[in-house]
Amino acid sequence: MEDVKVSQTVRNQQSIDRAFASHYGKSMFLAIIGLLILTFIGTRMFTHVDLNLYGYIVGTIVFIGGFFYRFISWGERPPTKVIIKKGIKLLLRKNTPKTSVEQLATYRFIWNRGIYRWTQHILIGWGCVLAILVTFPLVFSWMYFTMQENGMYTIVLFGMDLMVVPADGFIAFMSYNALNISAIMVIIGVCMALYRRLRNLQARAEQQVIYDFLPLYLLLFISITGLTLTVLNLFFEGKGQYVMSLIHQFSVIVTLIYMPFGKLAHIPFRPLSVFARNYREHYGEKSMQACKVCGTGFVSTEQSQDVINVLGENNLTFDMKEGFNLAELCLPCRRKYRISRFSGFPTHEVSVKEANQNAKG
Repeated sequence: MEDVKVSQTVRNQQSIDRAFASHYGKSMFLAIIGLLILTFIGTRMFTHVDLNLYGYIVGTIVFIGGFFYRFISWGERPPTKVIIKKGIKLLLRKNTPKTSVEQLATYRFIWNRGIYRWTQHILIGWGCVLAILVTFPLVFSWMYFTMQENGMYTIVLFGMDLMVVPADGFIAFMSYNALNISAIMVIIGVCMALYRRLRNLQARAEQQVIYDFLPLYLLLFISITGLTLTVLNLFFEGKGQYVMSLIHQFSVIVTLIYMPFGKLAHIPFRPLSVFARNYREHYGEKSMQACKVCGTGFVSTEQSQDVINVLGENNLTFDMKEGFNLAELCLPCRRKYRISRFSGFPTHEVSVKEANQNAKG
């Protein structure tokens, strides 16, 4: 009986999949349907829609399409499949909450690189997250405000009155200025990043204008134009606000369209770092792969075997005549072995300095 139910479930899944030309098409369709449902609920059956935000809506939908395209094409790669499949199974590990906080909230992995780089990442990362948490609910009218005659604001969330706050109170003040605060955070963080990249000789040699600097310029431009809107409203009686709002909207739309295909894509991809960390820690606790040359444990046995399997799927074999796979050597010994193959010297005769024996990572 259970086999019949499983078979029926598989057939139903196959029927759904055949309704779409690809996984991308199905994912995009379901995402748009989900957005429509949430917007239908949030706007009380489309009775509260701000048409001034139409451009942001279009930009967001294009961003979602680009994100799914990038994610699915990336997720179909054999190494990524391994991480995602095993990462999902390990989500219930007791260390997952701690790992999630370190990877997604406190950026502890960057702290080891220096407080300066940690600070710039905190400012940029949390500035962007704060802006997203405020902007998307407003754009799709999941959240909005109504003002009563007695000077009180009602915060409406998904069509339900969430709370009533004084128009001149702290909560209202933070609500008005959340995007301004996020803009200031991003501006400071981006300026710190630009300063470091322009002053650090190694960073200057490795960075590319389009890939590494353009994302920072886009974030800086969005933040400055957003703050300018506030300045025009407070100190210039709104003069020029219409033109500046169009410039700001255009910059946001361009960035949303660019995001899935450039360096900024690591922002929505960042949660998957929890999968990778869980994968390394869980299988590392089980058993470590000992290097076939020096005997040092360098990665988990599972990871070493997964690397060999993935290479095999791609018809790449690195089986050496000595009876081991190149993936079974630690990084320093792998370098020594490659030097010996190119130079003709036996591996054990390659000097430590030449092989960069103390290299990390």
